[in-house]
Amino acid sequence: MNNDEILQAAMLQSAIDANCSAEDFCKTENVIVYSKENSNARKYLELPFACNLISYGNNIVASIDEKYEKIVRAYIEKYTMEHCFETPNMHVLNAALMKYDLQVCFMAEYFLPDVTKLSRLNCRYNMEILTKEDFSSLYVPEWSNALCEKRKELDVLGVGAYKDKQLIGLAACSADCDTMWQIGVDVLPEYRRKGVASALTSTLASEIIVRGKIPFYCCAWSNIKSARNAIKSGFRPAWVEMTVKSREFIDEMNR
Repeated sequence: MNNDEILQAAMLQSAIDANCSAEDFCKTENVIVYSKENSNARKYLELPFACNLISYGNNIVASIDEKYEKIVRAYIEKYTMEHCFETPNMHVLNAALMKYDLQVCFMAEYFLPDVTKLSRLNCRYNMEILTKEDFSSLYVPEWSNALCEKRKELDVLGVGAYKDKQLIGLAACSADCDTMWQIGVDVLPEYRRKGVASALTSTLASEIIVRGKIPFYCCAWSNIKSARNAIKSGFRPAWVEMTVKSREFIDEMNR
């Protein structure tokens, strides 16, 4: 796979998730579509969306519940693409949707591998390839970014870093859809800033590609450490999403 093929595959998956066409992400004008359930969408998504804004840098594709179209259309037509994903403009959308007990919840940046930069980086610790059978004892807080206990059936592959047989870092991926596997990584605090995270991430990304799948990486814009790890590991920013959820959902997350 080359970079163009990887990007096209990601757009195709985003189109499935959003209920649009991949070509919609390449248009210069914004696009509004109505969200619906799809068994081929990323497994962790809760569909249909009330409102999910997606941009690959060309425009905004808004996947929404039809009842919010007037609000969303007014918002994405008033402000520039970049400003729609940040404050202070974001408060306008949030205020309008609060009348329906909805609020802006998730804001994330997604990364795809640059195959001209991706290589298996080394670190001073031994690294081992791990499979689903190796994860059973690892669903603990230390590895909660790499593995997800609520969706453990999706965790398929990992790379562990060991010092004297002690696991000190773990990157693992979940098979979130047919073509793309998402990477998460954790390193114990005393072993950070030693190149462990990037060695694990780049090695796992390479292993995913060997298996014919596309690795992707996600973090919040404010997570500088995670974004730096993505870049160092051979990933590049590809798209952004901003998702609206119910106030009840958000209150539960804030407890």
